[in-house]
Amino acid sequence: MISKNQIKHIQSLHSKKNREEEALFIIEGIKLVTEFIDQQKYAVKEVFATAEYISNHQSILEKHQINYSEISLEELKKISLQTTPNQVLAIVKECQQTINTNTLISSTTLYLDDIRDPGNLGTIIRIADWFGIHQVICSPNCTELYNPKTLQASMGAVLRVNVVTQNFEELLPKLKNVPIYGALLEGKNIYTSELKHGLIIIGNEANGISNAIKNISLIQLQFLQLLITVANR
Repeated sequence: MISKNQIKHIQSLHSKKNREEEALFIIEGIKLVTEFIDQQKYAVKEVFATAEYISNHQSILEKHQINYSEISLEELKKISLQTTPNQVLAIVKECQQTINTNTLISSTTLYLDDIRDPGNLGTIIRIADWFGIHQVICSPNCTELYNPKTLQASMGAVLRVNVVTQNFEELLPKLKNVPIYGALLEGKNIYTSELKHGLIIIGNEANGISNAIKNISLIQLQFLQLLITVANR
């Protein structure tokens, strides 16, 4: 059972403004919610689920001492953002993440310059996870990490990838002796280039990498086809 006040509160989290004010966000679906429950990075505040979900996941709910309420499918439809809700919705506390300097220096990090589409952001995070890239840095004007479409498209990769927001100019001092690669159509073919660890910059969907960042000496490579290939797997 879910109260009218609870329904109103959850519906308010459909708005970015309210998500930011309360530092809470929504996740939906059996796989995504179950992954979030069974981890320690984010705090799951409450779960609203059908009897079927609760019956099949009672042990994991109790193991992690999750507050949950049984609701009907009709009630789930009232609070869901999905056309066809899938058994469960959860309210989760945002996690403040910081740049891992060791990862930046010794491994590969993605820098996303003005990615605007939530689905694209989620897909890139999922691709990073697939490649074993553990850190993604977003420019301040990127779309919101906690947009439900971003989280859905990431397919749980946000649990394994450190996603941080940082202005590129502020990041530069940390990039001494770190190769900086730009994903540009006019760049060299990635398959015939020797790629070492470093920072890979991916630009806006329509305009690519901003001129301010292009003015830095980038190693230009064609990453686009590689990203499309992995995204479709």
